[in-house]
Amino acid sequence: MARNELRPIIKLKSTAKTGYTYVTRKNRRNNPDRLVLRKYDPVIRRHVEFREER
Repeated sequence: MARNELRPIIKLKSTAKTGYTYVTRKNRRNNPDRLVLRKYDPVIRRHVEFREER
């Protein structure tokens, strides 16, 4: 079964400049823009924004 390009794998990189990343999938039909989520960064031990990188 082929992977669907409608839900690509993306990397979410921390805006706190720690280099920590999360890997997830997103739905391009619902979220065509770059994704921004507020998640936990274990390097600095607090919640920060993570932005989609390409």
